Formats: sequence, structure tokens, C-alpha cells
Amino acid sequence: MSEPLVFIYADESCLGNQFKNRARPGGAAGVVEFWHPEKGWIRRDFWSCEADTTNNRMAIRSALVPLAALKQPSRVVFTSDSRYLVDGMTQWVHGWAARGWKRKDGEVENVEMWRALMPVAARHQLHWRWVKGHAGHPQNEYANHLAIRAATKQIDSGGLVESKFDEWIAEEQEKERYLNFYALPPENFKFKPARKLPTR
Repeated sequence: MSEPLVFIYADESCLGNQFKNRARPGGAAGVVEFWHPEKGWIRRDFWSCEADTTNNRMAIRSALVPLAALKQPSRVVFTSDSRYLVDGMTQWVHGWAARGWKRKDGEVENVEMWRALMPVAARHQLHWRWVKGHAGHPQNEYANHLAIRAATKQIDSGGLVESKFDEWIAEEQEKERYLNFYALPPENFKFKPARKLPTR
């Protein structure tokens, strides 16, 4: 029996990037989706925060939290608007690991977080997708909404929780946004796993 197919849409936020010498609170968040043949889409939300951080750190956390929360190895389609995360996971980490977690010209930024993500992500088969941020992708916009809230309020979901996506999209469609969004089953989705990740 094949591993379950899971879709994760994640985003990150860092408030106060324009300021110096003050804390920059951040948030990472998203929605996890799984298609059930009888119940339809099953969704769970997650969010996390740091009191003083960067967008790049929170992008990594946006992958670490949901991938760690999945109870079994899965085929995961991970969608993010962070080139740092998507390029890092599909291109950069292999070279860093081969060089002892060093870049050709120095230290790897956020190396401890990248190294923490590797064994968590390696449990799964991963298909990475990049989307342009703030371009009207419903799940990405919802993840952005959750991430800003987590950064602003400094709150953590403590794992996967009941999703409010259905209520959110209904409210948005009442405002005549995302009217072309239909929650169709992933019947013809072509899963393309990325290169196997280093585990250490």
C-alpha cells in the first residue's frame, strides 16, 4: 500500500524587518490537507512563533513543524512562497552536507535549523513547489494570514489543530475573492519526489 498523499501549504512572517536595534517577532504557519474518499478534504492548521527572528528562520520552521507532526511517512507535496526554503531543500542542502555543513565561501546561515530539518524531512517523500507570494493562491494566502497572526500575537498551536480554512475561504468568497477555488480531489496529481535528503 502506497504512503498517504499529503499537501502542505506554508508561509512565514517577520515583523519589523525595516527597523534596527529592536526585536523582530516572527511567525510560521500553514495548512495540512489530506483527501479522504468518503469525508473529502481533511485539513489541519499549524502555527509557531519566535520573539526575535528572520524570515529565513521562520521559512525553515514552516517546514519543520508540520513534517514533524505527521504521524507516519507520507508522500508530501510541500508548497511555499519562500525560494530560500524550496531552493535550500532541493538544491543547497546536498552540497552543504557533503562539505560538512559548510558553504564554499563560509558558514551556512541557520545551520542548526537546516540540520534539525533533515532527519524530519527524510522520513517522507517530498515534492517541493514554489508559488509567488501574495498572488491569489488561496492556501498560501491563508497560511500568510496564520503566520502574521502568530507573529503578532506570539502564539503556538502546539502541533496540528482543527483547521479554520473552510470558514476563511467562505468569508473571502463572500467578498468575491478566490471565486475560482474548488476543493476537488487530487485524482490526476503527478507526484514527483525530490532527490533523497541527507540525514545528518
